[in-house]
Amino acid sequence: MQKKYEFTGETKDWFGTTLKRIRAARDFTLNNGTKVVKGDLGGWIEKETNLSHEGSAWVSDNAKVYCNAMVCDNASVSGDARVYGNARIYGDAKVCGNAVVYGDADVCDDARVYGNAQVYDDARVYGDAEVYGNAWVSGDAWVERKSDVIWFKNIWSSGRTFTYTRSNGKWTVGCFYGTGEELIKKAYADSEVSGKCYEAIVEAVEKIYKSIEQSGKQKK
Repeated sequence: MQKKYEFTGETKDWFGTTLKRIRAARDFTLNNGTKVVKGDLGGWIEKETNLSHEGSAWVSDNAKVYCNAMVCDNASVSGDARVYGNARIYGDAKVCGNAVVYGDADVCDDARVYGNAQVYDDARVYGDAEVYGNAWVSGDAWVERKSDVIWFKNIWSSGRTFTYTRSNGKWTVGCFYGTGEELIKKAYADSEVSGKCYEAIVEAVEKIYKSIEQSGKQKK
């Protein structure tokens, strides 16, 4: 098998890990139709096991893939994205922008992770799902469709975003990860305003998904 890329000799230290810049060793076409020509510079990886020589998998721009992470098949990692830990990006998946995928997370099929999104722990994003903005998908969450994840912005205090994943019914709010009931209890412990706001949102999300489920039953 002819290798798809080679190391340029340029390196950078990334928090104690030495990353190496890659360069295309042959011509190939990415899954979005973009042509990569022999000699084109790519992104940064730690070792060859991070990026397969088979398929059209590619790491470009200032993207970084390291530790035991793997990019293979026709997947791509670009922009300032980071993939590390034991994460796997495969199929026709795309990770770009400032997105971060780590832990034991999987992103596959035609899924896209971009913006400032984070996918980590044992989470899996697949199918035609899109995770973007400031969304965080974590724990054992599975996101297959756009409707499987929803996020909000805290406008009453911190201004940070927080995320709900349908598959496991969990909320991610900063360092908090748990059920809606647990979130409401914690929020009330912080303040009356915070408790009421989170309670209203949790109830609204439950109603939204209940309506979706009822609509699906009616269509059947």
